[in-house]
Amino acid sequence: MPQGILIKHLGKHVGEEVAIQGWLYNKRSSGKIQFLIVRDGTGLVQCVLVKGEQPELFEMAKGITQESAITVKGMVREEPRSPGGYEMSVTGLEIISIAQEYPITHKEHGVDFLMDRRHLWIRTPRQNAVLRIRAEIEQAARDFFHQNDFTLVDSPIITPAACEGTTTLFELDYHGEKAYLTQSGQLYNEASAMAVGRMYCFGPTFRAEKSKTRRHLMEFWMIEAEAAFFDHEDNMKLQEELVYFIVKRVLERRRKDLEFLGRDISKLEAVKLPFPRLSYTEAVELLKSKGEQFEWGDDFGAPHETIISQNFDSPVFIHRYPTAIKAFYMKPDPADPRVVLGADLIAPEGYGEIIGGGQRIDDLQLLEQRIEEHKLPREAFEWYLDLRRYGSVPHSGFGLGLERTVAWICKLDHVRETIPFPRMLYRVYP
Repeated sequence: MPQGILIKHLGKHVGEEVAIQGWLYNKRSSGKIQFLIVRDGTGLVQCVLVKGEQPELFEMAKGITQESAITVKGMVREEPRSPGGYEMSVTGLEIISIAQEYPITHKEHGVDFLMDRRHLWIRTPRQNAVLRIRAEIEQAARDFFHQNDFTLVDSPIITPAACEGTTTLFELDYHGEKAYLTQSGQLYNEASAMAVGRMYCFGPTFRAEKSKTRRHLMEFWMIEAEAAFFDHEDNMKLQEELVYFIVKRVLERRRKDLEFLGRDISKLEAVKLPFPRLSYTEAVELLKSKGEQFEWGDDFGAPHETIISQNFDSPVFIHRYPTAIKAFYMKPDPADPRVVLGADLIAPEGYGEIIGGGQRIDDLQLLEQRIEEHKLPREAFEWYLDLRRYGSVPHSGFGLGLERTVAWICKLDHVRETIPFPRMLYRVYP
C-alpha cells in the first residue's frame, strides 16, 4: 500500500480513496459491522468494515489488538458523529505489527500507574492535546521574537557558577572540576545581548528543589530573552506582549484541543493588554486586606500568589520586590534602593509565577559589591564582570517557564502533564 496521508487532512479528500497509517486506538463491533478507531498523532478517524462486503478484511480486523500498527485504505466521507467529523469505508487493510496486550486500557488508572508508563500514556488523546498545545506555545514564542528582531542564541547547559542561588544546584564532576546543570541561561544571555542587541534562548533548566508541589519539576524548559538598552518598563511591556501573543495564537490554532480538555475558553479570551501592575508593597497591602498575616520583606508563597491572582482576569505583574530577596544581579531602584527594578508575572486562576525578570545591574562597582555580599566566588564571575568593563549599557531580560504556562493555558491540575517525560522529586523513570 502507498504511504498514507495524515488524518488531520482527510477533509480535503472527501469522496476520494486514500490510505492512512497509524495505530488502533479502539475497536467495536455490532456483529456484521466493525468500527476501527485509528489514530496517527494528528487525530482520530473511524474506519468501517462490513462483513458482507469485505469478508477477508473483516476476519483480519478481528485479530487486531489495541495499539497495533496498521495501514488502512478506504473512501472518505463526512460523518459528524465520528471522531474528527469524517469516516472511511475500508477497501484495504495491512497489518504492520500486532501489539501485545496493552497495559493502558479505556478505563480509569491511578496516577502512579500512568506515570510508570508515561511512554505509553502520551499516546492518549488528552495527552496528545496537551503536547500539541505545548508545541503551539513554543512556536508562538519563536514567531514573536523573530517578528521583534530578536536573535536566537543558545546558552550552555553545563556552567561553572550558580545563577539563582547555590542551594538548588545539580552538581557535576567536570573532569575534576566542579560544574553545575544550568538554572537559567541568563548570565550567558547578557553576554549574547551585548553581541547581537536582542536575543532569546530556549532550553532545559534544572533546580534541585526538594519540592513535591503541583507547580514544581526538577527539569523544566525556559524561554528566556535579554535586550540591550531595555529598561524595566520596556521589559514588562515585552513580557505582556509575548504572553498575549501566545494566548491569542493558541486560541486561534488550538481551540479544538482546548475544548477537548474541557478548558473554559472564556477565561483565556478575557486576557487583555495592558496587564495590571502591583508594586510588591501594594501586593502586601492587598494580602493584608484579605486577612493574610504577611510581613514586608518576606517572599510570596503559592497561597499568596493565588490570592493576588484571584483579583484579576489577566496575568498580573508584581514589581519592585525587596532587594534582599532577589538575585545579586538585579538593579536597585534609584528612587528606593530597598527594592529592585524587577517583576514577576503571576498567572490567573492560581497558577503562580510564569515569568521572572528585571533590569540588570550595569555598573561594575555595584555588581562587584553584590557578588561579595552574596559570598559568591569572584573568579567564577570574572567573565560576567567583563560585560560591565567593556561597553556596559542598561539591559533587561526575563525567563518564561514553559510548563507553568502550559498548565495555566490548558488548566491542568499538575505540571507533570505539561512535559512529555517529567522529572520530579523521587521520579526519574521512564
